[in-house]
Amino acid sequence: METPTVKNAIYPCLILKDKVAEATDFYLQTFGKGKVLSTNPIVTFLELSGQHFMLLNDGTASVPNVTFSFMVISETPEETARYHQSLTEGGQVFMPLDKYDWSESYSWVQDKFGVSWQLYTGSNDGVTQKIWPSLMFTGDNAGKAIDAVNFYSQLFPNSGVGGIMEYTGEDDDTAGLVKHAQFTINNLIVTAMDSSADHHAVFNEATSLVVNCDTQAEIDEYWDKLTADGGQEVQCGWLRDKYGLSWQIVPKNIGELVTDPERGQRVLQEVMKMKKLIIADLVSA
Repeated sequence: METPTVKNAIYPCLILKDKVAEATDFYLQTFGKGKVLSTNPIVTFLELSGQHFMLLNDGTASVPNVTFSFMVISETPEETARYHQSLTEGGQVFMPLDKYDWSESYSWVQDKFGVSWQLYTGSNDGVTQKIWPSLMFTGDNAGKAIDAVNFYSQLFPNSGVGGIMEYTGEDDDTAGLVKHAQFTINNLIVTAMDSSADHHAVFNEATSLVVNCDTQAEIDEYWDKLTADGGQEVQCGWLRDKYGLSWQIVPKNIGELVTDPERGQRVLQEVMKMKKLIIADLVSA
C-alpha cells in the first residue's frame, strides 16, 4: 500500500485509538463529500471535502484538544448548521452557533472523539481548500503565534503569510497578540491565533502534521530545523518542535514499505529503532 498521492505534501494526522472505524464513518456522514483512500488495522487515509487526513489506530494515550482544531468554511448558514448538528451529537459546544463580528453564522465545537471544529460561514475567496488546520497558542505559548507563523511559512516551499489580525484594546485578550493569522505551508492553508485564557491544554501527539518527503535531504532538513531551539526528537519519524507541535517527517512511500508482504515486518522493525527515519536503511531492510 503506497501512501496515497495528495495535493498537499503536508496533511493532518489524528490518533483515535480503537475509534478509527467509527470516526471514519462519522466524518464521511457528517461532511458528505469524502472517501476512504486506503485502510488497514493500523492506519486509515481519508479524504474529507478534498482534504487528506491520516487516522491512526495506535500510539500515544494523549487525546485531541482545543489547541489544534479544524476550520470548516461554508458558504451558507444552512450548511454550517448541518455540520453543527452532526458534530455536537455526543460532543461539546465551546462557542454557540450564532452571528459574530467575523461571520454571519459560526460555532466552535468538540465532537465525540475530542476533535475540535470551527464552523465558519463566509466566502472562501475562490480557495478550494474547505477544511483548514487551526493552531491555538496558549499557556506558555501565548504570544508566540506570530513567530510560529513566520517560522513555518519560511521553512517549507510554496508557503507564505496571507494576513495577520491583532487583538485590540476592545477584545477580551492582550492587545497586540494574534487574533487571527492565515498562512500556507507547501500549499496547505493553516490558521493560527494566540489565547491568554487558561484552556488547560497544550499541543500533544494526538494531533500532528505529516510531511511527505521525496529525499533523505528533505527529511534531514525538516528534522534538523523543526527540532532546533528546544524541539525534541521522539520516535519513528515523530518530533515535537519548539512550540510543542508534533510532526511526522516521513518518506512519501512509507506506507508501501511497511506493508510490503515480503519485507514489511523488517521495515517496521527498522522504523521502531529510529528517531529520524533513514530511507536507505528502510529500503535495504
